[in-house]
Amino acid sequence: MAERSFTLLVVDDDRRLRDLLEKYLMEQGFWVVTAQSAEEARMRLGTENIDLMILDLMMPGESGLAFIQKWRTDHSHPKSNLPVLMLTALGEVEHRIEGLEAGADDYLSKPFEPRELILRIHKLLERVYKDRFPGKLVKLGKHIYDTGRETLYHGSEVIHLTTLEGNLLKIFSSQPGVILSREKLADELGVMLSPRTVDVQVTRLRKKIEHDPKRPLYLQTVRHRGYVLRPD
Repeated sequence: MAERSFTLLVVDDDRRLRDLLEKYLMEQGFWVVTAQSAEEARMRLGTENIDLMILDLMMPGESGLAFIQKWRTDHSHPKSNLPVLMLTALGEVEHRIEGLEAGADDYLSKPFEPRELILRIHKLLERVYKDRFPGKLVKLGKHIYDTGRETLYHGSEVIHLTTLEGNLLKIFSSQPGVILSREKLADELGVMLSPRTVDVQVTRLRKKIEHDPKRPLYLQTVRHRGYVLRPD
């Protein structure tokens, strides 16, 4: 996903958390705008082209809950249907329910794992802005490879790929069902690799996408010809 094409609004009265989120999300490639109150959030929404809002539910003065209730009913504003990810304290079960009923699209309990925050943001953006996601999903059993993000998932877990593994899976995914020789793969990888080294990288990749790497279902060997990816 081209994160730089998305702008996020972070609304939280906790300056430390607000600054940490801004820094982390910027590092992940997003444009980030911040607000410390509901009033400032309204101003930002009126002047910035926001794609998604991360909203703290419990803030002094006008709470995030009261803010989103009013915001969702203001149909005259072009951003009234903006996707909202709300942040809540761990024990605020009733508040989470109220937030979802008021119009929040998803929630995350504090404290949270940064990686989970990114996954939830991606899912919301994909659902709302489908036309801005040119990638396709390649199903490999319980694994999913997102060609747009060039990311391999097992459920909601991101599977780490080395640069060579990632490039190799990208090449195979762009040509499913096509037998690729070791020489062709080495050429497309753009590095000086021997056929033996390509074999090693294929073996490493199989360990991350196959249930039984010794009996591969998806990344198969075609004797004397090379390899082929056969997704579900």
